[in-house]
Amino acid sequence: MAASPRGRSEFGRPALPALAAPLAGLTVIDASTLFAGPFAARLLGDFGAEIIKVEQPSGDPLRRFGPAHDDVPLLWKVLSRNKKSVVLDLHEPGDAERFRRLAAGADALVENFRPGTLERWGLGPEVLAEVNPRLVLARVTAFGQDGPYAHRPGFGTLAEAMSGLAAMSGEPDGPPALPAFPLGDAVAGLHAALAVLIALRARDVVGTGQIADVAIAETLISTLGAQLTVFEHLGLKPERIGNRSHNSAPRDVYRCADDRWVAVSAPAGPVAERVVRLVGRPDLGAEPWFATGTGRAEHRELIDDAVRPWIAARRRDEVVAAFEAAEAAVAPVYEVDDVLADPQFRARGLTVEVPDAELGSVRMPGVPFRLSATPGRIDWAGPPIGAHTEDVCGPAEPARPTAGETGA
Repeated sequence: MAASPRGRSEFGRPALPALAAPLAGLTVIDASTLFAGPFAARLLGDFGAEIIKVEQPSGDPLRRFGPAHDDVPLLWKVLSRNKKSVVLDLHEPGDAERFRRLAAGADALVENFRPGTLERWGLGPEVLAEVNPRLVLARVTAFGQDGPYAHRPGFGTLAEAMSGLAAMSGEPDGPPALPAFPLGDAVAGLHAALAVLIALRARDVVGTGQIADVAIAETLISTLGAQLTVFEHLGLKPERIGNRSHNSAPRDVYRCADDRWVAVSAPAGPVAERVVRLVGRPDLGAEPWFATGTGRAEHRELIDDAVRPWIAARRRDEVVAAFEAAEAAVAPVYEVDDVLADPQFRARGLTVEVPDAELGSVRMPGVPFRLSATPGRIDWAGPPIGAHTEDVCGPAEPARPTAGETGA
């Protein structure tokens, strides 16, 4: 959607120069909830797309998720930044019609309802294509729009379980491990944002939109690498080995003398050789098996028996300094306060202070990647529910009189 001559888009967000906001002029409706779909829309909003967040009258469940400051949900503030909140009850014909009018002027729509839900509301792909043939419809679900599991309720956790991720995570003698954050949703959100941009590029060529069917489980399986190919060809399944690796050693977390932790990774042979030389075991680097990552992984216990006590005898700062001097890869294991205090992250402007109507301002992670000519930006934090309904949709239509009121 092109910006008006007055320098503002149709829905009121200040229009930016093309080089300052590469997605300015695009309007994306975010009708999804919780994490995967909203994360995709947020990425597009960071680079100038106009994001219209459509919420049911009860509000996005994310508003009731996670810690709150003065009863204001903080995850909502981060995930819904740069978005405008519009309240529509899509079960109601009048609001469904208002939604259709929004779709008629939009470039993309992101939704994550169970397959068939939009169709029941009279908002299915055929209807939307009729009102806007150029619309890109991104449908994000756990298992996709077809197949025997399509209608199952699903979240990222189920995808993490069924993708094989949980089975290969955790200690060898422990249970499968799920990530401590919505990893599957984040991976799917990244894929959904990419799918929207690819479909919009295709629209530039063919002139019409299309459907992007994004399944959380499938995006996560793709991210896990070659495990399916390895099993098909060799019959091998990934084994749980905790923080270690099947492909290199040393690779683990190690406790220091001051009860802090460091992570060591040496996937390349020269780096691994520097590590064993640093800890006083250069003889290991001369072993024939040391020449390959697989060989080192098969002898990980021998390598760890050299690395672990050397690290355990020193404070974390000493370990990091010694590894850096030896040009061996190491990193302190950070908690959130360490992340905020780290000079590298501070120098790069990891966090930004974002204006907010409810809290005054909110500090949050900035745009997650840097473009030299077209950087992203954050204009506001997640808004109060329905804050932009009238601005975006216009005043609500008066209720139609009943038969009794008309005297019929």
